Amino acid sequence: MSRITSASFFLTLAASFSTLADNSDISHTISAKPLKENVIISKNGSRPWVTGAESNFTGTVRVEPLFTQPKSPVRTTVGHVNFEPGARSAWHTHPLGQTLVITSGSGWTQEWGGERKTVHAGDIIHCPPGVKHWHGATASTGMSHLAIQEGTPEGKNVEWMEKVSDQQYDNES
Repeated sequence: MSRITSASFFLTLAASFSTLADNSDISHTISAKPLKENVIISKNGSRPWVTGAESNFTGTVRVEPLFTQPKSPVRTTVGHVNFEPGARSAWHTHPLGQTLVITSGSGWTQEWGGERKTVHAGDIIHCPPGVKHWHGATASTGMSHLAIQEGTPEGKNVEWMEKVSDQQYDNES
């Protein structure tokens, strides 16, 4: 996996916003009348945390859905995910890729067939489309991250697979 620096991530993000700004007349191509939307503020503490599904996670995982029902043409979803020590996701892929921003603690991530890598608060992980991987806390330290992914036009943003075995998690051959 190639390393993406914070600077390059934010430059890419800025370029994306610039491209959107250059296409400011997109609403006219979608419908005859301009779309009118209001700014929505989701207050801190107003979004309930949910327990990560047992079929998709091992250990104690809590997810705060920051925005999960985007309005067209936006298809990006974001969740704040908290892993207690020893907790991790199952193996999975994302049809359009995923970016993780580690916000606290230390964790591990692994690409199928690759070595387990350690990540820390401030690190950013980019997983390309279709790459099988998992991520979670280390055995002794919790970890939180923002999970950012785009969904397909049909709304699919993840394909869950088998759970990560204890042997895989413990990095045993």
